[in-house]
Amino acid sequence: MKQALKLKIFEKRKSLSEEYVIEKSTEIKEMLYSLPEFKEAKNIMFYVSFDNEADTHEMIKELLLEKEKTVVVPYTEKDNYLLQISKLEDFNELEKKNFGILEHKEHHIKKFDIADIDLVIVPGVVFDKSGHRIGYGHGYYDRFLDNLEKINKNAVKIGLAYDFQIADKIPIEKHDVPVDKIVTEKRIIRCNTAK
Repeated sequence: MKQALKLKIFEKRKSLSEEYVIEKSTEIKEMLYSLPEFKEAKNIMFYVSFDNEADTHEMIKELLLEKEKTVVVPYTEKDNYLLQISKLEDFNELEKKNFGILEHKEHHIKKFDIADIDLVIVPGVVFDKSGHRIGYGHGYYDRFLDNLEKINKNAVKIGLAYDFQIADKIPIEKHDVPVDKIVTEKRIIRCNTAK
């Protein structure tokens, strides 16, 4: 069931037009920016979108220009299955790496302490209303969020998705760490009412 749902949503997302992605991502951005957690956050970790995900490129570029928040993005290391994080100062510091995702060029990496993150923007193929997610199957974010829970319980986790990526319920596994909120172009879903 999990695989079938993932495939169905993935195929739908793949078929989206550029106009749709731009329009809905702008609406998602406005919803995200309206959240108190976003306004108060100083250090924000963003996923760098690819393959028709809810677009984060414009958000990242805007925030880099404004210089009021520190933008942190993930990168991967060969033979290390733990997601690493680095401070981003210029979008041009990124280049296509694993899976075609933009990551830091090696000489631009500025390691950032996971304990200092206020807010994590989390990708996913499918989310349910409890905040559980189906990712791409490599487990990078599962391991990262699990680590974050141990080191930095106060960091708020927000999933970004188009509304069609929201399911009522998805099968969960013991290692799953749910997000606190999900932002779509239509609504803000509060998954963890304590945050």
